[in-house]
Amino acid sequence: MLFFAVHIAHHFFPAGNETASMLLTFGSFGASYLIRPLGGVVLGSYADRHGRKAALLLTVSLMMVGTAIIALLPTYAQIGVAAPIGIFLARLIQGFSAGGEFGASTAMLIEHAPHRRGFLASWQFATQGLATLFASLFGYALVKLLTQEELLAWGWRIPFFFGLLIGPAGLLMRRYLDDAPSFKQAAHTATPVRDVLLSQKSMVLAAIGVITVSTAVNYMLQYVPTFAIRQLKMDAATGFAASMLAGVILTVVTPFSGWLSDRIGRLKQMTVAGLLFALTIYPVFLYVSVSGSAWALYVLVGWLALLKSIYFGALPALMSEIFPPATRATGMAIGYNVGVTVFGGFAPAIIVWLISATGSNQAPSFYLMFTTLISLAALAYIAQSRRTPQIQPSAA
Repeated sequence: MLFFAVHIAHHFFPAGNETASMLLTFGSFGASYLIRPLGGVVLGSYADRHGRKAALLLTVSLMMVGTAIIALLPTYAQIGVAAPIGIFLARLIQGFSAGGEFGASTAMLIEHAPHRRGFLASWQFATQGLATLFASLFGYALVKLLTQEELLAWGWRIPFFFGLLIGPAGLLMRRYLDDAPSFKQAAHTATPVRDVLLSQKSMVLAAIGVITVSTAVNYMLQYVPTFAIRQLKMDAATGFAASMLAGVILTVVTPFSGWLSDRIGRLKQMTVAGLLFALTIYPVFLYVSVSGSAWALYVLVGWLALLKSIYFGALPALMSEIFPPATRATGMAIGYNVGVTVFGGFAPAIIVWLISATGSNQAPSFYLMFTTLISLAALAYIAQSRRTPQIQPSAA
């Protein structure tokens, strides 16, 4: 949705000026993230009580419903206020579905091969890079093949229809999955949500902290086409090409990063990446602002995607290790979705506001540096806790 924010703003959130329209679009996008923690609680608990497979079948079905609404919904000019309400409803359904996806899918991956957690769990995030790549390819192809009028009128809907075609394939593949023997044999609890919130609060806070910078960078990368068009005055094709570069890096480097974390340690690897974020984010934004060239934009996006790949390739395995098997899906889902909601879902709106308030194209770097400090503090807490009995790597 972020890749076509300009077009969605035009059709569903008309306003007196462009900035207000974009803020309404990104505000709706961010507000829909408020339901993700609820989805994490409900679907994560469902995965812990009834199995990872059952939860994953449910999440993909809900995602298809939300995508269908966006693809088929008439515009504001056709149905009035029902159009933005429909977009908001679709995003709520998608947000609820996504809320349960991370915990259930990551738990299933690491439970099938506990000695290769980093590598296998990294594919959960590598597929996000693949999604970014496909979305960017669609945007680039549509910009090149369609006129601006055609793209604005109907072309932006094509990726959503394509998403509907992928949905049945996802359902079919998940139907033939099975829960890992380690999960089936492990002790279970009938109240995973209560157990997490009463006795594992420090683990949840740690999970929220470590996801913070990763989710902020993720949505910054998705915002790149809009940033290129509105702030750098580049053509749309350049913005989508930069996003394609990010998609390639995230898809290729993330599994290697997960593999590396199995060998050198996740905390060490993520801390190094976090420090590089803190030290280099402002200089690269300054470079692209001063240069204003497509090459500078590619450098910015490539560097952010590379550091993000190194950081979040190790992230899902680290999060899985701080929760026991009985509450793993619930704990990860709550931590992940609270972090994504607070620091990721509203990131585009915050970035738009920061740029407008400061008049500086370097403003996004201020937010990214802030989230980096939070994640570094969370990593330090986990490292300290592992020297005490509070948080130990899970054995199952």
